[in-house]
Amino acid sequence: MPPAQRASRDQAAAKPGPSAPAAQRAASPATPQIQLIPASAEGALDAAEEAVDLLLESGRAPGEVLVITTGEPHPWAAHELSFGEAAYWAQHDAGDDVFYVDASAAQRAGSRPVVVVAANGGTAAAVAAALPLALGRAGTLLIVCGDPQQINSVLGTAA
Repeated sequence: MPPAQRASRDQAAAKPGPSAPAAQRAASPATPQIQLIPASAEGALDAAEEAVDLLLESGRAPGEVLVITTGEPHPWAAHELSFGEAAYWAQHDAGDDVFYVDASAAQRAGSRPVVVVAANGGTAAAVAAALPLALGRAGTLLIVCGDPQQINSVLGTAA
């Protein structure tokens, strides 16, 4: 296996092209890909649910997905919290299933390969705080469902 890795690096070095992206990747941890799904605050949770369904159908393991809500908690989270916080967070720690968390408690959640944010309400400050946190928790992919203007202004991406 190591010779294949060396060959891969040799081939990459031999390819002409700009070196800035490679330098950026080497200088900082990998930045997750960001996908934006335009949705109203009222439709953001449904859009997030559809995104999770597509992720699972495409082969993602449920334990690889974290969903953060900025407004009303996801119904699953509200139900599970009715059994107490210890049981709720034990499910997070087990990492066996999609985990749903309110933005106000998302700092407690660990990283997962995919983070989905449902900007389903809450204050502008709550959304602004949730997005960078979600970006930091996402390993390879951040999916944000909400108002594109608001999200782009917070993440600093072009509209």
